[in-house]
Amino acid sequence: MQENRKYAAPAVEKVFDILECLAEQPVPMSQTEIAKKLGRSSNEIYRVLVNLEERGYLIREGRSGTYRVSLKLYNLSRSIFPIEQIRRCAMPYMDDFAVKTGMSCHLCVLYQSQTMVIVHASSPSPVSLNIAEGSLLSTVGTASGNILLANSKKSVQDMLLARSADFRTMPLSEKAGMPAYLATVRQEALACRKDALAKGVESYATLIGEPEGKIIASLSVSHIQTQLKEMKHAKALNKHDIIQELMRTAGLITDAL
Repeated sequence: MQENRKYAAPAVEKVFDILECLAEQPVPMSQTEIAKKLGRSSNEIYRVLVNLEERGYLIREGRSGTYRVSLKLYNLSRSIFPIEQIRRCAMPYMDDFAVKTGMSCHLCVLYQSQTMVIVHASSPSPVSLNIAEGSLLSTVGTASGNILLANSKKSVQDMLLARSADFRTMPLSEKAGMPAYLATVRQEALACRKDALAKGVESYATLIGEPEGKIIASLSVSHIQTQLKEMKHAKALNKHDIIQELMRTAGLITDAL
């Protein structure tokens, strides 16, 4: 243990402790709350908080004085391999999908216990559902999260489910059926479910990469019914057509990677 701690840097450890603490919380936290969570004194973390705020890694709420993580770390991550490689490979195919179907689509990866949108291709249709890049979605409550969960190693699945508030509040009957559901999703390479973000929306998601592989992401489309006539350059598609085009696009991205 002594050898492992030979190069310990307490100030650096405080930085990482604070960032990891805030990244895992759904709501901003005060200095006192952060200190209590980390088992440190408020004075001990004060300067670290100030410096992280000045560097743009934390945002301090004006009235409450609470802190939350900014998107600076996410913006930095976009330039890190393999995220940037995935973005470069996926974007042309996702744009093509959006034009052909008239629907927007998004690509996600696991981020801690949640699912993060890292690429979004907007639909040319005047009405569509757009999900902003950097958005954090429920891994248990969304199709994009379900496909990632189903294709993760068993140990990762268990960890993600243990951390999920959606899973903890799920009825016992649904919890019991989760292993069979995930096995089906993995076998079919497809997750379909009513969207948790909006009523009247159904989402479909499929896998990019190989199950339990080094590069694993989900490609998703959220289908929203509108009263508008179909666009002239996008033929009318039914559910089967949409899923087929989604899986074809995911296959092209996987091959490119």
